[in-house]
Amino acid sequence: MKTKIKRKHSIQTKTLFYLFIFNIVVILILWFCQITIFNNYYEKYQLDILNKMVTSLQETNESDLANLLEEEAYSNDVCIAITDEYEFLGYYNSKMDGCALRPNNATIKKMINSFIDSKKNQQTYKFINDEKHISAVLSALKYHDKYIFMYSNLEDISVVTTVIKKQLFYLTIVACFVAIIISAFLAEKLTNPIKKITKKASLLGKGNYAIEFDESDIKEIDELSLTLTQAKNELSKTDELRRDLMANVSHDLKTPLTMIKAYAEMIKDISYKDKKKMQEHLDIIIDETDRLTLLVNDILDLSRLQAGSHEELAKETFDLAKEIKDIMQKYEIIKETEKYNFILDMPEQIMIKADKKRINQVIYNLVNNAINYTGKDKTVTIRVTKQKKDYKVEIIDTGKGIKPEEIPFIWDKYYKNDKKHQRNVVSTGLGLSIVKQILEEHGFEYGVKSQENKGTCFYFIIKGN
Repeated sequence: MKTKIKRKHSIQTKTLFYLFIFNIVVILILWFCQITIFNNYYEKYQLDILNKMVTSLQETNESDLANLLEEEAYSNDVCIAITDEYEFLGYYNSKMDGCALRPNNATIKKMINSFIDSKKNQQTYKFINDEKHISAVLSALKYHDKYIFMYSNLEDISVVTTVIKKQLFYLTIVACFVAIIISAFLAEKLTNPIKKITKKASLLGKGNYAIEFDESDIKEIDELSLTLTQAKNELSKTDELRRDLMANVSHDLKTPLTMIKAYAEMIKDISYKDKKKMQEHLDIIIDETDRLTLLVNDILDLSRLQAGSHEELAKETFDLAKEIKDIMQKYEIIKETEKYNFILDMPEQIMIKADKKRINQVIYNLVNNAINYTGKDKTVTIRVTKQKKDYKVEIIDTGKGIKPEEIPFIWDKYYKNDKKHQRNVVSTGLGLSIVKQILEEHGFEYGVKSQENKGTCFYFIIKGN
């Protein structure tokens, strides 16, 4: 079965089409009002005039009747005849176009005789004027011993109206052409800003982040421009971070790989004869491999955390003091070889409920960070203090500290302080971002306090049960 491909049109074409249809609808409504509604309105208008005239005549003295009949006939464009039971006594405005009040008009004569014979005081007759082929009305009124008959057309047959109706046809044709021109202008006016935005958005999609989205005089388009500008800024930041990451990772991978290759070749060519030297070189290769593993694990951990694909927290009750001691035991080699001083200031037992693996990862990253940036005294302090039911964990170094303007950015992924490390270690800028993710998953408060040339303290507070 073939899928029907829906034909697509540009926004300018659609705008032009809808505006043209709108104009045609307006013209059709005008025709409808002129041809249909106007006639109905005119009929109601003439009937209201006759009813008012009847009311006025009923309240008029006989001495004023002639003057009133003449005034009403000409001012309201009706023709009037006054009779008795035998003959016509007078006419008013009998030259009115379409007036049928004549003794020789059989239809009129029949209605007059019918009204006189009925003995009624008032009667209205609607009929077709055979001469003009239009609807008409005859209003009859008994006035003392006389009868007054008022005739009016129920359709406007004036020359002006006839000319207007004829002209409307030609005006409609002209209006269609004008509608096309106006619609084309409005379509261009409305769609031109959108076309400009579309063109620039296409350049944005190709990686051009130097473009600027201009404002227009249309609120919705300005909102779209603002949204695209924000998206451009975020994409620009992401692209910059991507380039930084590639540069950082490339640099950090290159150093240990170069070391591994160099010492492997040294073992192959030289130190394989000297067991002690070969062991030293193998230890260096293992150490550099561990550094590569740390780098890769940092990247993978952060990717899992931020993608939401990580496992749920496996909370359990454990002794944090024991875990910290075990972690610090693994730093004995640098304590002995590089003369680092680690100070542990904490209770003998710290029972908490959290994800042990993740909290250990936080401790590792914060201690590594402190080792990297501590001062010349190579001192790192791990302090845990009890605050009512909570525990505050602090990792303190004695380095150069962090500038106040840099503190808001240290938790961002790929951020790296520009000051030199105390040790030549691998640093991707991911460690603190991983710490942030884990602590936020636990709902633990965290932060940093730093003074230039005095050191930095990273802390987090573990909530008690």
